[in-house]
Amino acid sequence: MRIEIVSDVICPWCFIGKRRLEQALVQRPDIEFEIGWRPFQLNPDMPREGADRKSYLEAKFGGPARAKEIYARVSAEGAKEGIPFDFEGIKRTPNTLAAHSVLRWALTAGVQSELKERLFRLYFLEGRDIGDHQVLADAAAAEGMDGTLVKQLLDEGRDADVIQNEDMMARELGITGVPFFIFERKYGVSGAQTPDVLLQVIDKVATEPPAAAEA
Repeated sequence: MRIEIVSDVICPWCFIGKRRLEQALVQRPDIEFEIGWRPFQLNPDMPREGADRKSYLEAKFGGPARAKEIYARVSAEGAKEGIPFDFEGIKRTPNTLAAHSVLRWALTAGVQSELKERLFRLYFLEGRDIGDHQVLADAAAAEGMDGTLVKQLLDEGRDADVIQNEDMMARELGITGVPFFIFERKYGVSGAQTPDVLLQVIDKVATEPPAAAEA
């Protein structure tokens, strides 16, 4: 069963959604799943070099106090899924175009989900700047990719236009928030839903005739 997840690597709910999806998948060991990650930029107008985190929070939430209030809920939900978010450790909010490019290449390398997990952890748990090309190249290398080549391609801006087009396509389809789960390109589920909700869709797709699922 093909499941595509539209998400951004700086979206905490996407990290939570990944954990909940994983919990759902292990409950259906008889189904073979094919997982793919599709790009979406929460901040498409972010400068390529990113922005100071404090300035970003001021612009987005009106200041650190309001952001802390919002992130308290996210942290609580993350803790339930075993994710120890460290929002205060994040010093820079990146432009995620380069990260999505590497994830695109990771799909071909067969390590897309693994790299997605690594980027989530680097950003949310270690406060690393995942807009930095060297950080991304090192992350890719840790998953068995050619880090030197990844760095070169990122510096050249390879596939940046492809990522931007895919992001635009998601918005044209009406996707305004992430994560957004697409099952067999037929059913869509918005938000970091619980495993039970995801299982309902998985079971529905699994019981439909192949012809109906492809319609």
